[in-house]
Amino acid sequence: MAIRQSVGELTSTLLSIVSTRVELFAFEAAGQKTRLFKLLGLAFAALLFSTLALLVFSLTLALYFWPTDYRYWALGVLVVVYGALGFGFFWAVRRALLGDPTPFNATLDELRRDFVAVQRLCEPSGSEHSDAKDTS
Repeated sequence: MAIRQSVGELTSTLLSIVSTRVELFAFEAAGQKTRLFKLLGLAFAALLFSTLALLVFSLTLALYFWPTDYRYWALGVLVVVYGALGFGFFWAVRRALLGDPTPFNATLDELRRDFVAVQRLCEPSGSEHSDAKDTS
């Protein structure tokens, strides 16, 4: 009877732990989803309006230098500047993606702590080892 009760309590505790971890994961997943959609919307808007501004600026600059002998130089400078800016923004995005913390970090930390706790429970206690040495 006592074994059945112990197994039932252990199962209940285990299910409670799993339930808590799943709830934490779901909460973090919802936060990551919201963050992702917000960032995608902002990035799209920034890209759209930056492209429009860049287009108008390029046309203005090209029309300004068109009657002169420097028109090809002006267009070449625009290409170099835009290429450098594109590379810089690409590098910034890459750094942001690689430098951000791992998604679901809190869930992973909790699982690591659970794993360490289970390992400690599986290790034999120091008093058992000393008793075994005394009897032999």
